[in-house]
Amino acid sequence: MRARKTSSPLSTIESVIHTIRSDRVILDADLAKIYGVETRVLNQAVRRNREKFPPDFLLELTAVEAEILRRSRSQIVTLKRGGNVKFAPFAFTEHGAIMAANILNSPQAVQMSVFVVRAFVKMRGLLTDTRELAK
Repeated sequence: MRARKTSSPLSTIESVIHTIRSDRVILDADLAKIYGVETRVLNQAVRRNREKFPPDFLLELTAVEAEILRRSRSQIVTLKRGGNVKFAPFAFTEHGAIMAANILNSPQAVQMSVFVVRAFVKMRGLLTDTRELAK
């Protein structure tokens, strides 16, 4: 019997980091999944603590940005029948993702925030290496 190959939390997180407006971000639905909460719960916590999320921590996507990302994702998430989107999706920068873990204060969010930081740092390092090679 072969052991199943599972992806590490770091590679899973790296796969959901996108670049929007020159910032590396994780979408609210992806961050909620990583932190083990519903997207609705994450977004409610953010709205209740909006002062902790300055513009460099959190982007509210435009309809065009959300549509471009939706089309580029391998899994298309559809709403339940009769569902609608009341708010534009949030996109969290590295600092915003850490702040989200702090306001959620769940054991899984705290534990996974370490992997989120490592994924952002690794991607920043890869970008720096690529720029150095280009020179």
